[in-house]
Amino acid sequence: MKVFHSAEDYDLGPSVVTIGIFDGVHRGHHEILAQTVEQASERGVASVALTFDPHPSHVHRPDVDLPLISTLEDRLNMLEAAGLDGVVVQKYDLDYAETTPKAFVDEELIGKLKAVAVVVGEDVRYGKGNAGDGQFLVEYGEGRIDVTLIDDLGGPSGRRYSSTWVRELLEAGNVRKAAKILGRPHRLRGIVQHGFKRGRELGFPTANLPGSGVGEVPRDGVYAGWVVRQVKGSTATVHLPAAISIGTNPQFDGEERTVEAHVLGRADLNLYGEEIAIDFVDYVRPMMKMDSVEQLQAQMDDDLRKSAEILGVPVSHRVDPKDVTAR
Repeated sequence: MKVFHSAEDYDLGPSVVTIGIFDGVHRGHHEILAQTVEQASERGVASVALTFDPHPSHVHRPDVDLPLISTLEDRLNMLEAAGLDGVVVQKYDLDYAETTPKAFVDEELIGKLKAVAVVVGEDVRYGKGNAGDGQFLVEYGEGRIDVTLIDDLGGPSGRRYSSTWVRELLEAGNVRKAAKILGRPHRLRGIVQHGFKRGRELGFPTANLPGSGVGEVPRDGVYAGWVVRQVKGSTATVHLPAAISIGTNPQFDGEERTVEAHVLGRADLNLYGEEIAIDFVDYVRPMMKMDSVEQLQAQMDDDLRKSAEILGVPVSHRVDPKDVTAR
């Protein structure tokens, strides 16, 4: 898949285009992407997604905290996995926001992206003031581009799949249900940083990620999941079972929110400076402050046991701190 950083750079020729932020690339997006790829294949043209960075809400409402479900890197990886030939990551700023719906169709879609067809959800919005919608595409593009509007897609509850729904579930710690909406486990991605090394001293060495800029961080608590590492010199990945702690470490009166993942049964991993992903499988318990360090260690041992059971791997316990070789 080829990535372009503006519509002006696009060079794949005639295309079938889909438009959206695709935050999380959830199951509602999957049908739109599949239709885009299928129609492009039938026509013998390129399948292309036009997406935006930063999120328009961050530009128009910078005072409102809207975390993104996935990083741009993961969003691009998922769009590539959907089979697209290209993605245009258009820089979104206040100047671009002044593009009228007509100019968006004439100049962006038909002019720069050479769109012969467009596939979008019925809730699509574009152009100045979000004045453009699916019906405008159909009417204004008649005779020039074919438009397919995909009905709202939803789960058994009848609620449409949406990034908002996923965020609500993550804020509630319900990563298992969020995975059903996403079609895969929720993932964070970031560079492992140095922490206070308290986990190592307690026999639970952890890989620490910052609490922001890594994707939508679920509510504070302990989770079972996987640490995903890329094999050096390869595109292959290794999934390591983990117990994941999110919070400010109330046991030690911490203030900075972090994501800490302990790989079950491993004391030899040196992940500092390495980019890793963390996939969430299920919620284990809320974050809490214990009466003593010994009680904390006993609780953490129980967390490892429950995490292993959830993940279907052998149960492990905390390691002897003197056996921790990662520094």
